[in-house]
Amino acid sequence: MNTLLIAILSVAISVAAQFSLKAGMSGTAVKAVLAQPFGLQTVLTVFLNKFVLGGFVLYGLGAVVWLAVLSKWDVSKAYPLVGLGFALTVVVGYLLGEQVTPARVVGVTLICAGVFVMGRT
Repeated sequence: MNTLLIAILSVAISVAAQFSLKAGMSGTAVKAVLAQPFGLQTVLTVFLNKFVLGGFVLYGLGAVVWLAVLSKWDVSKAYPLVGLGFALTVVVGYLLGEQVTPARVVGVTLICAGVFVMGRT
C-alpha cells in the first residue's frame, strides 16, 4: 500500500510539473520571444522562466520519487499507474478553467479502466 501511495505521489508531482510548464510557456515574455526569430535569447527566456524552471525541478523530483516505486515493483506493474496522470490532469485542468469535453472524459475513463485491469493482474 505504501508503494501505491508513493506512485500516486510521483504521478501528482508530474502533473504539477505539466501545469507549471504550461504557466511558463503561457507567460507574456515567453510568448513574445517565441514570436521572434529563434536564437540564444529565446532559449534563455524560456529556460530561465520561473515556472519553466519549476516544472523541470518538479519533474526531477517526481523521477526521484518514482525510483522508490521501481525499487519495489516490476516496471510492468508500476508503469500503468502513470496513466492516472491523465485523469488527474483533466481534473486539475477543469478546476483551472480548461474545457473538458465528454469525449475526453470517456477517454480518461477508459485509461483508468485499463490501469485498474493492469493492476489486478
